Amino acid sequence: MEKAVLLGRILFGGYFIRSGINHFLNLEGMTGYTASKGVPLPEFAVIFTGLMLLIGGLSILSGYYPKIGSYILIVFLVAVAVVMHDFWNVEDTAARAGQFSRFLRNFTFIGACLMFLALPEPWAFSLKIGKK
Repeated sequence: MEKAVLLGRILFGGYFIRSGINHFLNLEGMTGYTASKGVPLPEFAVIFTGLMLLIGGLSILSGYYPKIGSYILIVFLVAVAVVMHDFWNVEDTAARAGQFSRFLRNFTFIGACLMFLALPEPWAFSLKIGKK
């Protein structure tokens, strides 16, 4: 079971690490999209959320303060679901369906974060820096 949790952490944390890197690799495009959603200080928002994704993903992957990482990801996922994937404001049927899918994906990921919060610490195969 410990190996299954490790594999889940690698897949889940890796997804968010890659997403965080993508924020920085596509900063200009993501800033434009963020601005189109009416987010104030869009470039700062993209950089800040990119850091949230990296920190949360690395925390889950490494097992280093995973509860804090899970909470960071939950805050990110709720905010992005409501602000960026606001399907209820989209007129086009296909675009609405795409945003609805992303909205649901975020809440699915929140469910996974909640399960990670329920795991006792320290996690197997985790960095236990500062822990006895």
